[in-house]
Amino acid sequence: MSIKTILITGANGEIGHGLIEQLSEQGGMHIVAMDMVPIEESIRLRCHRIVTGDILDSHLLETLSTEHNFDTIYHLAALLSTRAERQPNLAHRVNVDGSLNLLEIAVTQSRLQGREIKFIYPSSIAVYGLPDIATKQRVGKVKEDQWLTPRTIYGINKLYTEQLGRYYANFYRQLDAEPPKGQVDFRGVRFPGLISAATLPTGGTSDFAPEMLHMAAKNKPYTCFVREDTCIPFMAMPDAITALLKLQAAPREKLTRMIYNVGAFNPSALEIFQIIQKAFPKPDVTFTSDYRRQAIIDSWPADVDDSAAHRDWDWWPKYNMEQSFAEYLIPAVRKRYAIK
Repeated sequence: MSIKTILITGANGEIGHGLIEQLSEQGGMHIVAMDMVPIEESIRLRCHRIVTGDILDSHLLETLSTEHNFDTIYHLAALLSTRAERQPNLAHRVNVDGSLNLLEIAVTQSRLQGREIKFIYPSSIAVYGLPDIATKQRVGKVKEDQWLTPRTIYGINKLYTEQLGRYYANFYRQLDAEPPKGQVDFRGVRFPGLISAATLPTGGTSDFAPEMLHMAAKNKPYTCFVREDTCIPFMAMPDAITALLKLQAAPREKLTRMIYNVGAFNPSALEIFQIIQKAFPKPDVTFTSDYRRQAIIDSWPADVDDSAAHRDWDWWPKYNMEQSFAEYLIPAVRKRYAIK
């Protein structure tokens, strides 16, 4: 059995850490991890090769493509939502142009190898854009093809890259003649807000939940930038990793779409605070809505319909809200900060 080679961009992020740990435990593959900043030592030891570089560096990517035959590309690198709003031009370059560079590498690889290359893309609920709170409350769970009018550059970038992936997958299938010489198998998953105990929040608009948790554990005051009644879907990081791996492993003939919603639980900010309050007595949290970030989150759905993922590739989260905090987040955060 040949050893597969996996490329992971944005490897030093929250998802990258968990994905590399899971893939390395599976064995039977070489992991090439790429990030703009040096990879942490605990992750480096699990990888076949570490690359410090920029996905906007097309020469670097082309060099990697000549040195490795990739089976799967997990494209995790992105400029997250809060920073993207401050630097929309940079966000477009990283989130769109960088993704385009990776898709071109996938096409090149597929043609050279004469087989499909899987391209796994984590998208976001930021692709949705509801007009007001009343609509958000009325529509409930949102399906993949509804309300695709994002308010932020990050959401616009994500939605456009989904369409780029669809184009590269479908266009090259049509272009190929008798039998196809190779093509891109593009698969995307739209994540809700992700909460990790292993890494610190890094600028996502949904980071009020993990920030609240980590600050309470450190016994530091925290100003939560959304209202208490703010409600969006969340997921524990281990479930996010599981979703990526399950989607990657699913037989293509079972998939009815390229982009899938996944969800787990959808508490209000107040409900999150109440759970944290039980674990860390007297957390110093003040709810002071930040106009810009509140407006963004208010445009995201209160929940998502992930029935297609249930049906097509047997997606089910392991952690509901109570289990996420009781079994994963709170024990891990206590250990992180040496709290007895």
